[in-house]
Amino acid sequence: MMNRKIISFLIPLTLILPGCDYSNDTFLSGSNDADWIQRGGSALFEIKENQLIGTSVVDNRNSFFCTVKEYGDFELEVDVKVDTAMNSGIQIRSQSLENYQDGRVHGYQIEIDPSERAWSGGIYDEGRRGWLVDLSENDEGRKAFKNGEFNHYKIVAKGDSINTWINGIMTASLKDGMTTKGFIAFQVHGTKLERPMQVIWKNIKLKEL
Repeated sequence: MMNRKIISFLIPLTLILPGCDYSNDTFLSGSNDADWIQRGGSALFEIKENQLIGTSVVDNRNSFFCTVKEYGDFELEVDVKVDTAMNSGIQIRSQSLENYQDGRVHGYQIEIDPSERAWSGGIYDEGRRGWLVDLSENDEGRKAFKNGEFNHYKIVAKGDSINTWINGIMTASLKDGMTTKGFIAFQVHGTKLERPMQVIWKNIKLKEL
């Protein structure tokens, strides 16, 4: 059984997310609902210049910066930039349960994929069923993500539907009712590369539906 180090962050996201005009945005409330927990690996997460920065650690498993609060139906928007040698993702409706693989984070992941495969915006079931919607037949969607730049993600989860867009282009649409509620998390993928790599998120806006 692997030991899992859990670190609690008490961070009001007004520090990260200035200027959001969403009236029902609990990310901006500064209340206890805006607390965070790190799960999985020991990648470094830090707040710097109004950005959430995740930095990889060599020979480390996937690390997740997770909301304490769970969300069901919502719209999530965020700008993200990632090292071109690094895979990452945004977890939604996700869970970490003691009776499931020793607390392994599992659930829907919206892919951040700067590789030649270019499946950014696809929907992967982390720690569970694998790919649910890839971009192998979505040529327009595969061109939406721009390497080396901030890319705007929009994710809408409502009922059994999950839809994703990158830079205004629809990348995936899924009907699946396996999990209707869970935490939101930002991932730093495990890596064998010795050099540190970063993924940066900013302008995070969440509106519950």
